[in-house]
Amino acid sequence: MTKKIDAVTHVTRGDVLDDLGFSRSEATALKVKADLLDAIRSEIEEKNYTQRQLVNILDEHQPAVSNLMRGRINQVSIEKLLRYSDRLGMRARLTVQPALKAVTAA
Repeated sequence: MTKKIDAVTHVTRGDVLDDLGFSRSEATALKVKADLLDAIRSEIEEKNYTQRQLVNILDEHQPAVSNLMRGRINQVSIEKLLRYSDRLGMRARLTVQPALKAVTAA
């Protein structure tokens, strides 16, 4: 028998990373990494690359390629993801926008 939930048990402020206690800069870095990783994995899937091919294309060791394919975001830097995207013939662009709420310096 499935238990039915009648009430909302948790309300998010709109961003799960903020809710998990990450600082604004940590959350932003994770979002950038996640977006890069998602784009790279989509390109790899579209081109049907094998891990063996990726070792050569990315000039990387097999364990690092495995981490990439498994989505282990904590195992790879933003810089390395940008290098991977370049080696796959992709272009990355970062857009910086003002925050919705003004942040005042203390």
